[in-house]
Amino acid sequence: MVWIAAVLAYSVAVLQRTTMGVAGLEATERFQASATIVSTFVVLQLLVYALAQVPAGLLLDRYGSRVTITAGAGLMAAGQLLIAGSDTVALAVVARIIVGAGDALTFSSAIRLVPAWFPTARVPILTQVTAILGQVGQIASAVPFVAVLTVAGWSPAFGAAAGVSGVAALLAVLVIRATPPGAPRPRTKQDLRRIPLLVGRIIRHPATQLGFFTHLSSGFPGIVFSMMWGYPYLTAGEGLSRPAASAVMTVLVAVGIISGPVIGALTQRHPLRRSTLVLLVIATILVPLVTVLLWPGPAPIWLLLILVAGLSIGGPGSNIGFDFPRTDLARHRLGTATGVVLMGGFLAALVAILLIGVLLDLQRPDGNYDLQSFRVAFAVQIPILLLGITGMLISRRRLRRRMAAGGRVVPPWREVFRGGRWRRI
Repeated sequence: MVWIAAVLAYSVAVLQRTTMGVAGLEATERFQASATIVSTFVVLQLLVYALAQVPAGLLLDRYGSRVTITAGAGLMAAGQLLIAGSDTVALAVVARIIVGAGDALTFSSAIRLVPAWFPTARVPILTQVTAILGQVGQIASAVPFVAVLTVAGWSPAFGAAAGVSGVAALLAVLVIRATPPGAPRPRTKQDLRRIPLLVGRIIRHPATQLGFFTHLSSGFPGIVFSMMWGYPYLTAGEGLSRPAASAVMTVLVAVGIISGPVIGALTQRHPLRRSTLVLLVIATILVPLVTVLLWPGPAPIWLLLILVAGLSIGGPGSNIGFDFPRTDLARHRLGTATGVVLMGGFLAALVAILLIGVLLDLQRPDGNYDLQSFRVAFAVQIPILLLGITGMLISRRRLRRRMAAGGRVVPPWREVFRGGRWRRI
């Protein structure tokens, strides 16, 4: 029940996180704002989410998941209530900042419960399952939330979302506990003067850095698509109807539900090849993205589904990033390390979301975005992906040197194939 309550809380957080993405076109009309201004709502939300990860991790290490999940759900309810009644850009910005702060407290708290309540061998798979089941919130934003938004309007839709978050806060208080009954609960007393030194050590560790760049490379394209620009791209760019676009957005979740346990099982079975698995996942994102950008005319539906499937697989791929600190850092520092890893995908996403909005406005100041303008804007993601891959390769080399010094050697691929060990891969 504890884990189920945490998963429900995370799925509600994903719902709150992605509401602005499916309401982007309505937001431009309600606030009489350009795409750049509307994208700023999400950018600031992501900026707060990313920058709050380290403080959230410190709070998690100190107070445990019950407190942080409850506080996060309460903040998101308050933020959504505020945006439900807002009719000015300034108030909407404040509301999204509050939502981002609450969101920052949720996912790392949910996955922190997994090693506390389950055997170590099951942690990689259950971490993936936690992340995947949480994406049900994205379906909730793409289907029922959009339905309420279309039928009842802005305020009822965001008010209903706030109510769901309030229920999640109550459930967290009643059900979630940091550890099983009778198990010792590790508490970390933080000396405020030593926090910068502690955080610096965690950030400098190559396992944390590899996790950061893993989350960045695999995670940010899907975040950009689901949180802000996917729905407008499908409708205004590719010309899909709203029901068709909502159906495509649900594929983003469905593929993740299928691929997540598979990636988790591969991570568990081949812990020394986790980074190679991530690079393969990135290829499933990069190749369809480039193909769609270069396709003459509107992309066929099968190509759009392949693109969305690749973006979806990137979600479970980014979760491998949490496994590197888990196996190389002390358990009582995992909250902070997880926060640093989470910053990777969301920092890259907020940069990409803002740049896409700027490029759209530069090409179409009147707001009538077309397929060509979306393709030029979406191309900004490619150099960010290449930057993330480079960071992965550099930090992986440093981590493997550290592992070798401790007696754990990752054999090169030529030795794996020469010795016949490839049959076990």
